[in-house]
Amino acid sequence: MKSSKPKVSVIITYYKKKTYILKTINSILNQTYQNIEVIFVYDDSNQEDLKYIKKILNKFKKKKLIINKKNLGVAKSRNKALKYCKGSFIAFIDADDLWKKIKLEFQINYMLKNNVNFSCTSFDVIDEKDKIIRSRKVPNNASYKILIKSNFIGLSTVICKNDIYSKLKFPNLNTQEDFALWLSILRSGVKLSTIRKNLSSWRKTQNSLSSNTLQKLKDAFKLFYCYEKKNFISSIFSVIVISYNKILKNI
Repeated sequence: MKSSKPKVSVIITYYKKKTYILKTINSILNQTYQNIEVIFVYDDSNQEDLKYIKKILNKFKKKKLIINKKNLGVAKSRNKALKYCKGSFIAFIDADDLWKKIKLEFQINYMLKNNVNFSCTSFDVIDEKDKIIRSRKVPNNASYKILIKSNFIGLSTVICKNDIYSKLKFPNLNTQEDFALWLSILRSGVKLSTIRKNLSSWRKTQNSLSSNTLQKLKDAFKLFYCYEKKNFISSIFSVIVISYNKILKNI
């Protein structure tokens, strides 16, 4: 029997996350909203991990496994996945993050009721043992001017209408690629609706803490200078502002 609820395509990209991937998969399987398909991009070279991934993906009725021949990074991998999405809505979840059981149902119902095309939610920050460290609340009102000063959007909280991605894609950046896309979506005229309920958990690991700070700063400058078309001085200032706001939030 065909579901009356719109299908949601869930995109996951994988690279060296075996420790947490089963928890992530189970958080999707446990959703109260069931009309989903999973688009999984394997961006790793470890064949043992691949065998494990194939086994746990069998738990899903509708899934697509894409195996990259070489490591492409998250931006190219997500863009690759977008080509295979058949759902009316598209959601993302990182391979070590978690969703609350009602995440999809609550967010999709909200979007349908309010005719929303692009939404994000508040989220918890958890450690390697799933302990909540803090909560990140999204603002009541969201706009391009607010977002460009501080990226409050967690990737695993986002749901968008599929047709938004027909023209807009993740830019080829090593970091900040999701931030750049959210800004592009808002610049295109699509409105962002924020839901202040915590529906996801973002995992803060030693790996995320030790990410290359210099690379993040370079990508932030490239984002503002090349994609947002700011001049050199304005781009430097924007990097300083967003870095300062990130320090204040301690993430």
